[in-house]
Amino acid sequence: MFGIDSPELLIIAIVALVVIGPKELPGMLRSWGKWMAQMRGMASEFRGHVDEMVRQSELDEVKKQLEAAPGLDLQALDPTKEIKSALQEGMAEGEKAVADAKTSFDNPLAEPESAPQIAAEAPPSVAPAAQDDKPKAVAAG
Repeated sequence: MFGIDSPELLIIAIVALVVIGPKELPGMLRSWGKWMAQMRGMASEFRGHVDEMVRQSELDEVKKQLEAAPGLDLQALDPTKEIKSALQEGMAEGEKAVADAKTSFDNPLAEPESAPQIAAEAPPSVAPAAQDDKPKAVAAG
């Protein structure tokens, strides 16, 4: 760590103990630890920003290479145009169907396109009852 070996680190600790004192040394080490954590966080954030700038520059380079490629049309590769055209076609078909339905409802006297054909058959006739409903008297004898 920073080219400091164990004996040198021991000498620094003894000097810090004598100069700072045993009472303030734990608080000083705590504040030094917090300061180091803040420095690491700032270094990590800086590294993240630098990495993002590098990625962005790489993306810009790739975009320039794609635009410079002969015969490659990036606008033709855009799928949103196909989706929009399909949606517009569907909307046009829907609007046409609504208009047709509206005209058929507006003109009730118009004959429907396919009216069901009913076969003309005579309804079955009801035959009169041939039996006499009165009970007959039984001769006693």
